[in-house]
Amino acid sequence: MRKAGLVVWEAHQAAAVLVKPCATTREIDAAIENVFAQHDALSLFKGYPGKTPFPAVTCVSVNEEVVHGIPGDRQLVEGDIVSLDTGCKVGGWCGDAAVTHAVGTISPVAAKLLEVTSGALQIAIEQLPKKSRWSEVAREMQEYVEAADFSVVTEFVGHGIGREMHEAPQVPNYYSKRFAKDGDFPLRTGLVLAVEPMVNAGKREAKITKDHWTVVTCDGSLSAHFEHTLALTSDGVEILTGAPQ
Repeated sequence: MRKAGLVVWEAHQAAAVLVKPCATTREIDAAIENVFAQHDALSLFKGYPGKTPFPAVTCVSVNEEVVHGIPGDRQLVEGDIVSLDTGCKVGGWCGDAAVTHAVGTISPVAAKLLEVTSGALQIAIEQLPKKSRWSEVAREMQEYVEAADFSVVTEFVGHGIGREMHEAPQVPNYYSKRFAKDGDFPLRTGLVLAVEPMVNAGKREAKITKDHWTVVTCDGSLSAHFEHTLALTSDGVEILTGAPQ
């Protein structure tokens, strides 16, 4: 899985240099697709089943778009934030990661949103080896986000990952009594999770738009998304989609 994770990491580096005013979301997607082609990596997103198959290798979500934005001719402008989520399969194993970028100079609220959302992911990385069950980690992530007066998206969650992109268990970024009772799971060596907090600057509610893919905040507030594929090992947490060591 580390091989797939490194390709995903490389793809994100190629995309990051294109995140600037006047770049189109399609150009960013093309850069990621090119990296996958160089490594004979299979996109996990392109053709993903839905009412219409997902048409790109990257979900590119701008401003109030939470996840699953479809790349196109939209040009980024100064002050935007843009979330890039992509994944691939190499040698039969999957990697999946997301990051939200600032386009030029962004507002203080947007900057805080990026800091808090990435911070929520960092909390998960730090707490995975220390806690016994996922619900304990999710509670800390949620409390951290809400202390900043932001909201955790609850309609979409992380997931197990391995031979396929979406495997059991479901990995919510928030605590609920229902999950603690019916869906919680122990944190054990060998577990691999795609942990992906999605955080709104306003209320948590989100909805799917008419293209059947793009998810936006119901109140029009900004949203950010960070994700890594994480392996729980006897030595702690390995970030499989992290930079080469």
